[in-house]
Amino acid sequence: MRILLIEDDAMIGAGLCQALERVAMTVDWVKTAADAAPALAPGEHALVLLDLGLPDGDGLQLLRAHRASRGALPIIIITARDSLDARIAGLDLGADDYVLKPFETSELLARIRAVMRRHAGSASPMLAAGELTLDLASHEARFQGAKVLLPAREFALLRALCARPGMIFSRAQLEAAIYGWGEEVESNAIDVLIYAIRQKLGRSAIRNVRGAGWMVTKDMA
Repeated sequence: MRILLIEDDAMIGAGLCQALERVAMTVDWVKTAADAAPALAPGEHALVLLDLGLPDGDGLQLLRAHRASRGALPIIIITARDSLDARIAGLDLGADDYVLKPFETSELLARIRAVMRRHAGSASPMLAAGELTLDLASHEARFQGAKVLLPAREFALLRALCARPGMIFSRAQLEAAIYGWGEEVESNAIDVLIYAIRQKLGRSAIRNVRGAGWMVTKDMA
């Protein structure tokens, strides 16, 4: 899952990037409102973490503009503004959640999972595609009797596939889903990850569609 982090504090931003990447989330980090506005384009990210006190503007203005343009990205405000009026303003402008700094990373991760479940119309912490299931909290994958804990990159790839079962993902689409801006990606990185997942779960966990890409099936075989 690809996250847009809008945060000007270097220490908080670096810490969040590390914490999110440890749980298989890809993070694109911007530090100003000017850089954030184009990054809010639809299709790039699954969720936004938005600080309000930016050096060149107020995060609430970004939120207002995004919702006014009918942008539907899930947005969680992360801020030190703890007044009731500030919380009401953020939620009324369309934020999906409002988290006060300082916060525990584990709580923020739980709130991210909850927001994503709401947007997917599901209360379950699981993703399912046919016989394949993923536990979003524990990173456990199950397929045809096999049960394994996957490292971050492998889990991120499988999560991208399971979020759209039946869809064929090209190499470029999978790279975009699991690697952040500016990251150097080896030409065979996706092949290596898919090989590792198949070694653990079985070759049929991920289907190759020759000349097109990879997919997981919607229905049980």
